[in-house]
Amino acid sequence: MSKSYLTILVLSDDSSGKTKKIKLPVRLVKAARSLSIILVLGLLFIVYDYGHMRLASKELARLKKENTTQKIELQGLSSKITGLEARMAKLKLFDKKLRIIANLEEPAGESKEVMGMGGASPEDDTFPTLGARRKALINQMGSDLALLEGESLLQEQSFTELQEFLLKQSSLLASTPSILPTRGWITSTFGKRKDPFTGRRQNHKGMDISNRIGTDIVAPADGIVTKIKRFASLGKMVEISHGYGIKTRYGHLSKSYVKVGQKIKRGQEIASMGNTGRSTGPHLHYEVIVNGVQVNPSRYVLN
Repeated sequence: MSKSYLTILVLSDDSSGKTKKIKLPVRLVKAARSLSIILVLGLLFIVYDYGHMRLASKELARLKKENTTQKIELQGLSSKITGLEARMAKLKLFDKKLRIIANLEEPAGESKEVMGMGGASPEDDTFPTLGARRKALINQMGSDLALLEGESLLQEQSFTELQEFLLKQSSLLASTPSILPTRGWITSTFGKRKDPFTGRRQNHKGMDISNRIGTDIVAPADGIVTKIKRFASLGKMVEISHGYGIKTRYGHLSKSYVKVGQKIKRGQEIASMGNTGRSTGPHLHYEVIVNGVQVNPSRYVLN
């Protein structure tokens, strides 16, 4: 089969007027044309792909910036939730202490344990993508906030109940001994002890607090003075009735500053420490009597 050629004439512009002939096989020309088309298409694809990559790079940079901003916001929200959780735990503990003092049962529906929360932080690599981590963290925060809302409602109800109870019991609280009546050193506690005079073991019905003669003695609660008398054992003694079946007695006094029937307030000075009666040295003998029975005074000291 004969080959087909494409002849190209090249004319010279000089005076010789020679003409050059270039013969190219038709197949080569077609191949060159096809290659040119491929190269042009390839170049166009490269230009398009480059432009697309530039746009994608700008979008990625924008998404990274947006993700960083959201990450900071989520971290801030996570810290706030952690802080709220800690505050709720403290409130629940405070609520529990108040209920113990007030002898109130826990409100119905309240959990016995301190609430636990917390999920993955924004730095965790548990999830395959940033979007998945962010979505999981947002879901966890939503769950934590719902728990906090429920706990806060229960706590609000509990404090409302406590407030109502304490308002009703304010008179009782004001009349309940809650402070030590004087400053000094506790030299003898309530209960069995060796008698300093006989050496035999016997029941000590109060608490002895030692200090200098003349040390101030104050009322540990509101009440009315019901007795001022001198005894061989207790020496000069003052008795106060606080109502609700509670009385307090103060022995071995040097002076008393109140009179029978006088109303007094918690913290009001009622007497001064002495060494009267059956005593080995200056001190206060302090008794708390509930429904006619001496009890441990340390149960009625909150400070």
